[in-house]
Amino acid sequence: MHLDICKNAQIVGPMENWDEIRTAFYVARSGTVSGAAQNLGVHHATVIRHIDALEARLGVKLFQRHARGYATTEAGQDLLQVAQTTDDQFAQLQSRLKGRGGEVAGDLVVTTLSTISPMLAPALVAFRAAYPDITLRLLTSARVFRLEYGEAHIAIRAGTIPDEPDNVVQRFIHQKISLYATNDYVDRYGPLKGAADYANHCFVGAEGKTGAPFHNWMEQNIPAKNIVFRGSDNRIIEDSVAAGMGIGFMARSSADRLPNLTLMAEPQDEWSAPTWLVTHVDLHRTAKVQAFLTFLKQYFAEDM
Repeated sequence: MHLDICKNAQIVGPMENWDEIRTAFYVARSGTVSGAAQNLGVHHATVIRHIDALEARLGVKLFQRHARGYATTEAGQDLLQVAQTTDDQFAQLQSRLKGRGGEVAGDLVVTTLSTISPMLAPALVAFRAAYPDITLRLLTSARVFRLEYGEAHIAIRAGTIPDEPDNVVQRFIHQKISLYATNDYVDRYGPLKGAADYANHCFVGAEGKTGAPFHNWMEQNIPAKNIVFRGSDNRIIEDSVAAGMGIGFMARSSADRLPNLTLMAEPQDEWSAPTWLVTHVDLHRTAKVQAFLTFLKQYFAEDM
């Protein structure tokens, strides 16, 4: 029913070519250039040309390109929602989209591992104080959120350097990882007295291969019979250590929040977990993403 509106609407001002907006609307609906081209009865090259011209005119990315097609960005979603409205509403959309590229405002979605959250939380509080028009969303999961599908603006990942195409990857900090146990555990079993003492203690390890250097070290250095508990993610492992199950690895930022823990071994370089700031190339240069990246790197400058 919106097709008649699309045919009859006329855009006044800088966005003079309605065909570009109509094309973007069909790409958003179908998710692919070929689908939009078929619906519009034009060549796919025309669709691509219209999208490129509209994004250049507005100064923002409306779509994130990926192998399966086109996914709308926040700006693209706005356009999709109001595509059937009047000329005045399109003028309002134009103003809003132009402003979005240059303002630090709206939702900012960050994804990371749950164990990084204690380290990150104070920085997020400080960032919100500096940019009160931002609404932060922190998603913690073992699942890797797909930036190319618009699931998050920024990912903070640990381990080997991410290698997904079309992502911008920057080195962040090395988390300081150490072995900890509860004070009650130390009262029962005593302190850890080096490698010769490993067989006299209980350890908490990971279920399966995680790729984390400290988990690999435990598998190679601690007798299997002494790893008395295994967890499927770092949060389970840390909770079990804090409950007194045994000695296990924990980030310093997590351990510092628990008063009943004893440091059983100083951090070692081979346990250190590198972290990475990851953004999609289409959103990397937006004002709010750049503001967050700059703020985060300054906040953790001493740890980088």
